[in-house]
Amino acid sequence: MSDNNPSFNCVAYCLAQGFDISALAKLISDSTLIRIIKGALLIEDDHSWSVVFAYGAVVEWNVSVEQQSKLHQLLLQHAENPLSTIEEDHFTFALNCPSTRIVEDHIEIESSDPILLFALSQGMAQSIKLASFETHAITTINNTRYIPKSLAENGAIKLSRNKIAKIRGQLFLTKSDIILNYDLLDTPEFFWEYPEYEKFYTLAAKYLEIAPRTEVMSKKLETIHELFEMLADEQKHRHSSILEWIIIVLITFELGMSIFGKIF
Repeated sequence: MSDNNPSFNCVAYCLAQGFDISALAKLISDSTLIRIIKGALLIEDDHSWSVVFAYGAVVEWNVSVEQQSKLHQLLLQHAENPLSTIEEDHFTFALNCPSTRIVEDHIEIESSDPILLFALSQGMAQSIKLASFETHAITTINNTRYIPKSLAENGAIKLSRNKIAKIRGQLFLTKSDIILNYDLLDTPEFFWEYPEYEKFYTLAAKYLEIAPRTEVMSKKLETIHELFEMLADEQKHRHSSILEWIIIVLITFELGMSIFGKIF
């Protein structure tokens, strides 16, 4: 890197399921220059930029560790369901380069236009949100891996009805949380109004492999759905079995009463 293009740090974080952008804007605007762009918050402060997205992600350009800590504390105070495991992705970047490109996690940017940085941040924020979905899905699949194995080995799932109901609930929550937020991985509406900046978003999205990772994520969701259906079938089978035994007991009782009546 030449002296004319010093390198700075850029970090993308996923801290929570969501942020209250309106409340954050009111608090931060008293002391710092901000812009609200399509529901996201762009914070500018002395050659550093932070882009906060309503879906719980933040991308920080040339922000010091101290500033990061202060901002994260504020964000988490206005967060919905903070994550137990914070996702993060680290890059370096340089401004005023001949063109904009990404090579080995280093971003060369042709100007310090905040909207250009915002466009790149859109792809980076989607990527780190997707990483959060991936972690959630993989954890859920790993935690329930024993279920199909138990079914294959024993022909039944050795869990109580209450435990099966809880696991089904967890699978449903994981699946619905991801599906309800899946539209976050589409091209943001921002670029309908600023099509000249879409190439920068596309550059980041392609480098971070958002499209192929989304396809893999869909397959993980299919696995979760299959587990959900497997448990649902097991619950139905157990319920049917209980009803069958009740009917058998009632018939046996009725026959016993009839025989008893005829004998005595």
